[in-house]
Amino acid sequence: MEEYAYVLDYLPQGTGVSKFDKKEPVVYALGDNEFKLFELVAKTGAVINIGDRVYIGKDAAKRTAIDHVKRRIGYDDLSNMASSELEYSVEAIVKANETRFIRFYNEAGPVTIKKHLLEELPGLGKKTMMAILEERDKNGPFKGYEDLVTRVPAVKSPEKLIVARIVLEITDPSRKRYLFVLR
Repeated sequence: MEEYAYVLDYLPQGTGVSKFDKKEPVVYALGDNEFKLFELVAKTGAVINIGDRVYIGKDAAKRTAIDHVKRRIGYDDLSNMASSELEYSVEAIVKANETRFIRFYNEAGPVTIKKHLLEELPGLGKKTMMAILEERDKNGPFKGYEDLVTRVPAVKSPEKLIVARIVLEITDPSRKRYLFVLR
């Protein structure tokens, strides 16, 4: 269950899809735990900016900007602005939750005899994967992104590899394996 979400786009006059639609402020948002996409209804008079982290959980007293969750949506339902802001929000989430995502590098194992979970990250090849595994086995788990970059110089920015994978999972609904996005 998502408690918080990052605002991808805010339409104070609503979507305007049909002239019969009730005009209510619409917020497109990305959940910061399971990476679910939402269409939210903003409270009247709320000041909402793109990139804001807003509370969407069950406790109504904590909901200062959002009235309620209207519905869960797919990537194709996002506005153009929301689509363009998606990667920035995912990056903010990955940077803010370093311990959670470095755990992936520390705990990732083989999927099959020929495939390793680390190979699911776009841009990470077999040689780099082997370097990560050897360093992890030899000197223990990585403490953070900085530690990973220092110990395995072939990996320039481990957080960007995670971001790329999450964006891929959100934008491509036909993925075989989901590592971070809850379907």
